[in-house]
Amino acid sequence: MNTSVSKPWGRLLPSRFCGYLRLHSNTRRLVLEISVLVVGGTACVLTGQPFDTVKVKMQTFPDLYRGLTDCCLKTYSQVGFRGFYKGTSPALIANIAENSVLFMCYGFCQQVVRKVVGLEKQAKLSDLQNAAAGSFASAFAALVLCPTELVKCRLQTMHEMESSGKIARSHNTVWSVVKSVLRKDGPLGFYHGLSSTLLREVPGYFFFFGGYELSRSFFASGRSKDELGPVPLMLSGGVGGICLWLAVYPVDCVKSRIQVLSMSGKQAGFVGTLISIVKNEGITALYSGLKPTMIRAFPANGALFLAYEYSRKLMMSQFEAY
Repeated sequence: MNTSVSKPWGRLLPSRFCGYLRLHSNTRRLVLEISVLVVGGTACVLTGQPFDTVKVKMQTFPDLYRGLTDCCLKTYSQVGFRGFYKGTSPALIANIAENSVLFMCYGFCQQVVRKVVGLEKQAKLSDLQNAAAGSFASAFAALVLCPTELVKCRLQTMHEMESSGKIARSHNTVWSVVKSVLRKDGPLGFYHGLSSTLLREVPGYFFFFGGYELSRSFFASGRSKDELGPVPLMLSGGVGGICLWLAVYPVDCVKSRIQVLSMSGKQAGFVGTLISIVKNEGITALYSGLKPTMIRAFPANGALFLAYEYSRKLMMSQFEAY
């Protein structure tokens, strides 16, 4: 009697216990991955935020600034050094949220690419196939990126909007911008510029991951990419960032205009805004702010991948030891 009862339980308890361990292990791994992305995103934003602020100002108000130096000097004289870090909080949230979704969906999208091209589940993808997976993953990231970028861009250009009389003076805080959007347009107001964001992210991240993976392959020279040191990783991240911005910068310029100028009233969509810029200001206006963006690409994206790769290795070694 005892034997007949104990046999099923003898099989069931270890199975449940192993299931618990697997669940616990997967949860800890997910927490570690998110922690790594937080470290990488924070490094990226703190390194590149001043350049990003200058970029958005020059994109949205190209007639106010003669160039990078003029924009930096005027920003400093108008609002001081802290003006370069306007919108840092939503930028941090945006970057961490975007990279979390991006890197978490990247693995799933790699499996989709494997299935489409007829590869085994564990088969190694080419650099081009990895770029395609990154492009697919960015579509998911755009949904969390658009609202936070809208708040960031509005905070970065608040001084110009108030000085030009387009909006009344108010408290320039994250919460004041959020309340203004909700009061004026409701929750959907956070998605002004969504089509522009998608048009930037999907092709942009094809070039981003493509540039990054090709650079890593170049520096690895037949060795494992995981063995690369900090300098090749930073250079690879910088190359990826430059590839992205050179490919989609005009789209980003249109997105900034839509998200900022919609503060003062209804703004035309992507096509309407694009035509208006080219017709009234010329095609070169679509490249306003490109210089600070190129300068920002190496330190910001280099810091992102360096922090991501090294903190991931450190945390995973601790995870495996545990």
